[in-house]
Amino acid sequence: MATVLITGANRGLGRELAHLYAAKGGEVIACCRDPGRRGEDILGDVRWLPLDLADEASILSFPALLGGAAIDILIHNAAIRGATGGITDVGFADFEQVMRINAAAPLILTRELRPNLMAGDARTVAMISSRAGSIAEGLDPDGDYAYRCSKAALNMAARKLAYDDPALTVLLLHPGWIKTDMGGPEAELDVADAARGLVRRIADAAPEDSGSFRTWSGERVAW
Repeated sequence: MATVLITGANRGLGRELAHLYAAKGGEVIACCRDPGRRGEDILGDVRWLPLDLADEASILSFPALLGGAAIDILIHNAAIRGATGGITDVGFADFEQVMRINAAAPLILTRELRPNLMAGDARTVAMISSRAGSIAEGLDPDGDYAYRCSKAALNMAARKLAYDDPALTVLLLHPGWIKTDMGGPEAELDVADAARGLVRRIADAAPEDSGSFRTWSGERVAW
Protein backbone atom coordinates (compact mmCIF):
# COMPACT_ATOMS: atom_id res chain seq x y z
CA MET A 1 0.00 0.00 0.00
CA ALA A 2 0.98 3.63 -0.50
CA THR A 3 2.94 5.82 1.85
CA VAL A 4 0.95 9.03 2.29
CA LEU A 5 2.16 12.24 3.93
CA ILE A 6 -0.62 14.58 5.11
CA THR A 7 -0.20 18.07 6.52
CA GLY A 8 -2.68 19.39 9.08
CA ALA A 9 -3.51 15.81 10.03
CA ASN A 10 -4.49 16.43 13.64
CA ARG A 11 -8.07 17.52 13.02
CA GLY A 12 -10.87 17.96 10.51
CA LEU A 13 -10.32 16.86 6.93
CA GLY A 14 -6.66 16.02 7.44
CA ARG A 15 -7.44 13.68 10.31
CA GLU A 16 -10.19 11.97 8.34
CA LEU A 17 -7.85 11.48 5.38
CA ALA A 18 -5.22 9.99 7.68
CA HIS A 19 -7.85 7.66 9.15
CA LEU A 20 -9.00 6.46 5.71
CA TYR A 21 -5.51 5.79 4.36
CA ALA A 22 -4.48 4.00 7.56
CA ALA A 23 -7.66 1.90 7.48
CA LYS A 24 -6.81 0.86 3.92
CA GLY A 25 -3.46 -0.45 5.12
CA GLY A 26 -1.36 2.45 3.94
CA GLU A 27 1.56 3.93 5.82
CA VAL A 28 0.57 7.43 6.95
CA ILE A 29 3.00 10.18 7.88
CA ALA A 30 0.78 12.59 9.77
CA CYS A 31 2.09 16.12 10.26
CA CYS A 32 1.00 18.98 12.47
CA ARG A 33 2.61 21.72 14.54
CA ASP A 34 2.44 19.82 17.82
CA PRO A 35 1.92 16.05 17.52
CA GLY A 36 1.78 15.86 21.31
CA ARG A 37 -1.62 17.57 21.16
CA ARG A 38 -3.09 15.39 18.42
CA GLY A 39 -5.68 13.76 20.65
CA GLU A 40 -6.72 10.13 20.28
CA ASP A 41 -4.44 8.09 18.05
CA ILE A 42 -5.58 6.95 14.62
CA LEU A 43 -5.56 3.17 14.33
CA GLY A 44 -3.12 1.74 11.81
CA ASP A 45 0.38 2.49 10.62
CA VAL A 46 0.59 6.20 11.48
CA ARG A 47 3.78 8.11 12.19
CA TRP A 48 3.36 11.60 13.65
CA LEU A 49 5.94 14.29 12.86
CA PRO A 50 6.13 18.00 13.76
CA LEU A 51 5.79 20.50 10.93
CA ASP A 52 5.01 24.21 11.21
CA LEU A 53 4.12 25.61 7.79
CA ALA A 54 4.47 29.18 9.04
CA ASP A 55 8.12 28.53 9.86
CA GLU A 56 10.56 28.32 6.94
CA ALA A 57 13.18 26.57 9.09
CA SER A 58 10.65 23.88 10.02
CA ILE A 59 9.88 23.24 6.34
CA LEU A 60 13.52 23.19 5.23
CA SER A 61 14.59 20.85 8.03
CA PHE A 62 11.60 18.54 7.69
CA PRO A 63 13.06 16.12 5.06
CA ALA A 64 15.77 15.14 7.53
CA LEU A 65 13.05 13.73 9.81
CA LEU A 66 12.03 11.33 7.04
CA GLY A 67 15.49 9.86 6.64
CA GLY A 68 15.07 9.40 2.89
CA ALA A 69 11.77 7.54 3.19
CA ALA A 70 9.81 7.21 -0.05
CA ILE A 71 6.50 9.08 -0.33
CA ASP A 72 3.86 7.98 -2.81
CA ILE A 73 1.25 10.66 -2.12
CA LEU A 74 1.80 14.10 -0.61
CA ILE A 75 -1.42 15.80 0.52
CA HIS A 76 -1.20 19.50 1.32
CA ASN A 77 -4.21 19.87 3.58
CA ALA A 78 -3.12 22.37 6.26
CA ALA A 79 -4.49 25.88 5.78
CA ILE A 80 -5.83 28.85 7.72
CA ARG A 81 -8.74 31.10 6.88
CA GLY A 82 -7.58 34.47 8.19
CA ALA A 83 -9.85 37.48 8.53
CA THR A 84 -13.35 36.64 7.33
CA GLY A 85 -14.77 40.13 6.87
CA GLY A 86 -14.74 42.39 3.84
CA ILE A 87 -12.17 44.83 2.54
CA THR A 88 -12.21 46.78 5.81
CA ASP A 89 -10.75 43.73 7.60
CA VAL A 90 -7.77 43.28 5.25
CA GLY A 91 -4.44 43.89 7.01
CA PHE A 92 -0.85 43.24 6.03
CA ALA A 93 0.03 40.82 8.83
CA ASP A 94 -3.05 38.63 8.42
CA PHE A 95 -2.85 38.64 4.63
CA GLU A 96 0.83 37.72 4.60
CA GLN A 97 0.33 34.91 7.12
CA VAL A 98 -2.50 33.35 5.11
CA MET A 99 -0.52 33.57 1.88
CA ARG A 100 2.56 32.13 3.59
CA ILE A 101 0.80 29.06 4.98
CA ASN A 102 -1.76 28.40 2.24
CA ALA A 103 0.26 29.13 -0.90
CA ALA A 104 4.01 29.45 -0.35
CA ALA A 105 4.43 26.62 2.16
CA PRO A 106 2.89 23.83 0.01
CA LEU A 107 5.03 24.82 -2.96
CA ILE A 108 8.28 24.98 -1.00
CA LEU A 109 7.53 21.79 0.93
CA THR A 110 6.88 19.97 -2.35
CA ARG A 111 10.26 21.15 -3.63
CA GLU A 112 11.99 19.93 -0.49
CA LEU A 113 10.24 16.54 -0.61
CA ARG A 114 10.71 15.91 -4.33
CA PRO A 115 13.51 13.35 -3.75
CA ASN A 116 11.17 11.43 -1.45
CA LEU A 117 8.39 11.58 -4.03
CA MET A 118 10.70 10.39 -6.78
CA ALA A 119 11.61 7.41 -4.59
CA GLY A 120 7.92 6.47 -4.42
CA ASP A 121 5.69 4.88 -7.02
CA ALA A 122 2.67 7.19 -7.38
CA ARG A 123 4.58 10.50 -7.28
CA THR A 124 1.33 12.35 -6.64
CA VAL A 125 0.97 15.77 -5.04
CA ALA A 126 -2.58 16.67 -3.99
CA MET A 127 -3.20 20.30 -3.09
CA ILE A 128 -6.41 20.83 -1.11
CA SER A 129 -7.56 24.05 -2.74
CA SER A 130 -11.01 25.63 -2.77
CA ARG A 131 -13.60 26.86 -5.21
CA ALA A 132 -13.18 30.14 -3.30
CA GLY A 133 -9.90 30.54 -5.20
CA SER A 134 -11.55 30.26 -8.61
CA ILE A 135 -11.76 33.56 -10.50
CA ALA A 136 -14.79 32.21 -12.37
CA GLU A 137 -16.67 30.54 -9.50
CA GLY A 138 -15.27 31.94 -6.27
CA LEU A 139 -17.66 34.79 -5.54
CA ASP A 140 -20.22 34.71 -2.73
CA PRO A 141 -21.28 37.12 0.06
CA ASP A 142 -18.48 36.05 2.43
CA GLY A 143 -15.41 38.28 2.59
CA ASP A 144 -12.35 36.03 3.00
CA TYR A 145 -10.10 38.21 0.85
CA ALA A 146 -6.86 36.67 2.10
CA TYR A 147 -8.16 33.10 1.93
CA ARG A 148 -9.51 33.51 -1.61
CA CYS A 149 -6.29 35.12 -2.81
CA SER A 150 -4.19 32.41 -1.18
CA LYS A 151 -6.12 29.63 -2.89
CA ALA A 152 -5.94 31.41 -6.25
CA ALA A 153 -2.17 31.65 -5.75
CA LEU A 154 -2.01 27.96 -4.79
CA ASN A 155 -3.90 27.10 -7.97
CA MET A 156 -1.37 28.94 -10.10
CA ALA A 157 1.55 27.39 -8.21
CA ALA A 158 0.18 23.90 -8.79
CA ARG A 159 -0.49 24.56 -12.48
CA LYS A 160 3.02 25.89 -12.93
CA LEU A 161 4.53 22.95 -11.04
CA ALA A 162 2.57 20.49 -13.17
CA TYR A 163 3.88 22.23 -16.30
CA ASP A 164 7.49 22.35 -15.09
CA ASP A 165 7.74 18.87 -13.58
CA PRO A 166 6.00 16.18 -15.65
CA ALA A 167 7.46 13.49 -13.36
CA LEU A 168 4.89 14.51 -10.74
CA THR A 169 1.10 14.26 -10.92
CA VAL A 170 -0.11 17.49 -9.33
CA LEU A 171 -3.79 17.71 -8.41
CA LEU A 172 -5.91 20.61 -7.20
CA LEU A 173 -8.91 19.41 -5.22
CA HIS A 174 -11.91 21.29 -3.82
CA PRO A 175 -13.24 19.35 -0.80
CA GLY A 176 -16.62 21.04 -0.74
CA TRP A 177 -18.15 23.05 2.08
CA ILE A 178 -17.49 20.62 4.89
CA LYS A 179 -18.42 20.47 8.56
CA THR A 180 -15.07 21.25 10.16
CA ASP A 181 -13.77 24.00 12.42
CA MET A 182 -13.18 26.11 9.31
CA GLY A 183 -16.39 25.19 7.48
CA GLY A 184 -18.62 25.52 10.51
CA PRO A 185 -21.64 23.47 11.66
CA GLU A 186 -23.92 24.81 8.91
CA ALA A 187 -21.77 23.34 6.13
CA GLU A 188 -23.52 21.05 3.67
CA LEU A 189 -21.11 18.10 3.52
CA ASP A 190 -19.94 15.63 6.14
CA VAL A 191 -16.16 15.47 6.42
CA ALA A 192 -16.12 11.68 6.00
CA ASP A 193 -17.96 11.89 2.66
CA ALA A 194 -15.61 14.58 1.41
CA ALA A 195 -12.54 12.62 2.48
CA ARG A 196 -13.76 9.44 0.76
CA GLY A 197 -14.31 11.38 -2.44
CA LEU A 198 -10.87 12.95 -2.29
CA VAL A 199 -9.22 9.57 -1.74
CA ARG A 200 -11.01 8.26 -4.84
CA ARG A 201 -9.93 11.25 -6.92
CA ILE A 202 -6.32 10.76 -5.87
CA ALA A 203 -6.42 7.01 -6.49
CA ASP A 204 -7.96 7.44 -9.95
CA ALA A 205 -5.61 10.22 -11.08
CA ALA A 206 -3.42 9.59 -14.11
CA PRO A 207 -0.42 11.65 -15.32
CA GLU A 208 -2.66 13.40 -17.86
CA ASP A 209 -4.72 14.76 -14.94
CA SER A 210 -1.76 16.74 -13.63
CA GLY A 211 -2.64 20.40 -13.26
CA SER A 212 -6.39 19.76 -13.17
CA PHE A 213 -8.82 21.36 -10.70
CA ARG A 214 -11.67 19.12 -9.54
CA THR A 215 -14.15 18.79 -6.72
CA TRP A 216 -14.24 15.92 -4.24
CA SER A 217 -16.91 14.31 -6.46
CA GLY A 218 -14.87 14.64 -9.65
CA GLU A 219 -16.48 17.68 -11.27
CA ARG A 220 -14.17 20.15 -12.96
CA VAL A 221 -13.82 23.57 -11.34
CA ALA A 222 -13.40 26.56 -13.64
CA TRP A 223 -10.29 28.66 -13.17
